[in-house]
Amino acid sequence: MKGTLRYLAGIAGPSGYGSNSTAEQVAQDCSNCSVPNSQLTAIVTGATSGIGAETAKVLAKRGVRVVIPARDVKRAYEVRESIQKENPEADIILLEIDLSSFASVKRFCSEFLSLGLPLNILIYNGTRAYAQSKLANILHAKEMARQLKARNARVTVNAVHPGIVKTGIIRDHKGCITGMQSAASTTCYVALSPQTEGVSGKYFADCNESYCSALANDESEAQNLWRQSRALICRRLHQSSVA
Repeated sequence: MKGTLRYLAGIAGPSGYGSNSTAEQVAQDCSNCSVPNSQLTAIVTGATSGIGAETAKVLAKRGVRVVIPARDVKRAYEVRESIQKENPEADIILLEIDLSSFASVKRFCSEFLSLGLPLNILIYNGTRAYAQSKLANILHAKEMARQLKARNARVTVNAVHPGIVKTGIIRDHKGCITGMQSAASTTCYVALSPQTEGVSGKYFADCNESYCSALANDESEAQNLWRQSRALICRRLHQSSVA
């Protein structure tokens, strides 16, 4: 109940931000970080519309080089044109990808690697079956974070909740709707804020670390989902190689 009231009132949490904070505000506050944004490269999936497009726009405005993987290349060009119209210096690279095709994913990876750029930030947007996919995202983030930590990898993985946003996933919700500028704020906060440096395997909402359900915190469920996902991928890769 307290969390709901805090959300509705837009009260800032420990990070200094809350549900009313915008992505632009968060990114601007982070623009004086130790690593200049101009040295960062971010891949933002789902950036041809909605939260992904807003995230790409804000990151690009703050000097981050943004790579947009897109199946709809025409729409991706329109998004880039819109961003560069507002910010002519925005560095945006478009690469074609179809996430339902392993061959396309491999081709995208090869094309990105050929650019010789670092990969500092990877933002994954765009899923379906909302509640189940969000639970899976959290479980995957926690398990990936656990495995990377075990390997002493200097990579952090976190899950974010944008709020209830009227996007392609949720169109008919009649309750409280988060504006697109605020919906992208948590993603930008986790991606850019020095407060999240070294933080991994966590769940963020309204630019603050947030509570997860018992199921989302179940390590055995996370490991089981990881194993099943890996088995499905290996099976598909084997089928592709045979074909």
